[in-house]
This record gives sequence, structure tokens and C-alpha cells, in this order.
Amino acid sequence: MNEPDLNLLIALDVLLAEGSVVGAARRLGLSASAMSRTLSRLRETTGDPLLVRAGRNMVLTPYAEEIRERTQNAVFEARAILRPSTAALNLATLERNFTLRTNAGFIEIFGAALIAAVAAVAPLVQLRFMPKPEKTAKYLREGVIDLEIGVLGEMGPEIRLTALYRDKFVGVVRKGHSLELDGEMTAAKYAACGHVVVSRHERGTGPVDVLLGELNLKRKIAAMVPGFPAAIAVVQASDLVALVPATFLLNQPGLNGNSGEARLYVFELPVKTHEITVSLMWHPRSEADPAHCWLRQLVLSVCREKVTG
Repeated sequence: MNEPDLNLLIALDVLLAEGSVVGAARRLGLSASAMSRTLSRLRETTGDPLLVRAGRNMVLTPYAEEIRERTQNAVFEARAILRPSTAALNLATLERNFTLRTNAGFIEIFGAALIAAVAAVAPLVQLRFMPKPEKTAKYLREGVIDLEIGVLGEMGPEIRLTALYRDKFVGVVRKGHSLELDGEMTAAKYAACGHVVVSRHERGTGPVDVLLGELNLKRKIAAMVPGFPAAIAVVQASDLVALVPATFLLNQPGLNGNSGEARLYVFELPVKTHEITVSLMWHPRSEADPAHCWLRQLVLSVCREKVTG
């Protein structure tokens, strides 16, 4: 009886995840022609085309869609079996690369502390931070990342999560701005200013605008930027007002007990918005992995210590 080439399973997993010969070749470090030959072997082995043309793109066949998750789980289990035993986790000798998907603001606030905490006990562990332009469970399901960090979206019922910390939005302007000097903050004063807003999807309005609308007020949006660090930078050099999560100010000079001269004036919003919960998310396949458990607990402790001071 001829045994199947199990190396093909890894290639199949990547092909089904990427839905593209070129994308799969890039991930596996192969040439496009070598990946095409591998796809031909997979088609011969499975008896299914797996990827077919649809206009200028490739799409998965119904059979490929059916086996996609099974393939991901099979590859993960095979890798787990072939790793050294983790019955007694030795952090000093642990060699692992962990990928965390999060926004740039999280890295700016928590990245250095997290990297230092890892290095202190597991010097051979490497953290890789992956950008997060949108909310999706795709990368957790496909095993591309180990952890997702952010505000919970439509992640699916199987995704595990725990709350890292609670956050709230505050207003920020440069020191010496009229909102700092004019005394009592009112919704009318706030709305009358020019605003820089954070939007990755070209939507310039949000809950604050709804609440202001109930008071027959409207903000003047002067600019939109893709992230909160950019909004803070704009505010420091202009008369614009920004709306940012309070945690994004943890490292600012002169604030939260930090040394240096304060460059920002922070104020409570004149309308009441809901708190937000930033969560840590992972796929159930990693639930019992001792190294993964250790990293989850470390991220949790670093974030909570930073937020609570």
C-alpha cells in the first residue's frame, strides 16, 4: 500500500488559506512554478481540482471548502505532536515565535513592557506584531496568528477570549488651547472646535456625534487619520481636538506620573459615552498548549499592571 506524502498536507493547508498559488508560494518560500507543481500533485492525490479559475482570480472548489478547517486542524495537531514534550515547560530554553495581531497604538503603549517581560524569563522566544486593519477571526482560524488583541467584533462562537482591561474615550488638545483656558467644558464649546478623527474606513462619525446630535450640535471634522497615535501628533501641533482612548495617553510626558513637561490637556467628554473592553482572543486549538497559556497570562498581567499603575 502506497502511503500519501504527508508533506503535501502543509502545502494544502497554505493553498486553502491563501486561495492563491502565488500567495501560497510566498508563504512557503517557493517559486510560483514549484507551487503550481505541488498543486498538480495535490489534485492528483485528492482527485479534486481544489482551486479553479473564476475570472482573473482563483476560488476554492466545494470539496476544498469542506476540508479547509479539517486540514488546518490536522496540520496544527501534527506540529504539536512533533514538538518537544511540553509536559514540563522550561521557559529558559523555550524556542517559539508567537504572532500577535493588534493595532499600532497597543504596541506603542504596551509593546516595550511586554517584550521585556518575555525576555526576562524566556530569552529565546520571539514576538511578532502583525498589523490589524480590520476585525476578523480569519487569522486565528487559519493558525496564522497566536493571539488577537482588540475590541471584540464578529469573531465567531468558537473563539476564546478574556478581557484585558476597560477603557474610555477622552478629549485631548494641546496645552494652552482655548478649551483648557476657558474654564467649564460644555458640549457647545466642544462641538464648535475643529476636530481630527480616527477612521480606518472613511467613516468620520460615531457615538459622540449621535449624542451631540441629540443636543442639536455637530462637530466640524477638519481631518481624518488612520490611528490614535497620529491623532495625538496632529493635536500637539495644531488647534484641533481629538477623541482617544485613555490608555493611549499612558506614556505621554507629564501625564499619569510620567516625567517631562505635559504637551497635552486631557478632559472628560461633555457627553457620556460607553466604556470599551479590550480583549485577548485565541483559537481553541491553542487552549491547552502550556507555552501559549504562559504567554496569554503574561499579556494579561502586563496590560493590567500598566493600566492600573
